[in-house]
Amino acid sequence: MVRGDQLDTDTPQTPGMNRAAAITTARAGAEKLWAGTVVIHADAKTGAHHHGPVESVIYVVSGQARMRWGERLEFTAEAGPGDFIYVPPYVPHQEINASADDALSCVVVRSGQEPVVVNLDLPEVEPNPEQVHWVDDIHSEP
Repeated sequence: MVRGDQLDTDTPQTPGMNRAAAITTARAGAEKLWAGTVVIHADAKTGAHHHGPVESVIYVVSGQARMRWGERLEFTAEAGPGDFIYVPPYVPHQEINASADDALSCVVVRSGQEPVVVNLDLPEVEPNPEQVHWVDDIHSEP
């Protein structure tokens, strides 16, 4: 068990967010998973980045997340408390706190122990990303 006041903040960081590790090989003996927290302050956004070959799942605990993704961050969608976000390997993305007043707090689980964070400098970021509804051919709206 790793308690909330025992999280490790000595992790690779991306501008605009604070990551803290909870479940790692060193701390809990995990071999294939990494889990931790992410806090994005009010009215803040991260830099564009990806996590190499690692899959990530983000669970929104509180706040309003606006995700941008794609080679030029050309897609966007929003998620709130209780929502899950899947980030495939190598996909450039940016987390944005859609609230000007409240922090965005999330739990992140990754499919590997390597702390891969590749911060990107995307010179041609799409200024008006396409709004994407999170429904695909397999899943339908309730």
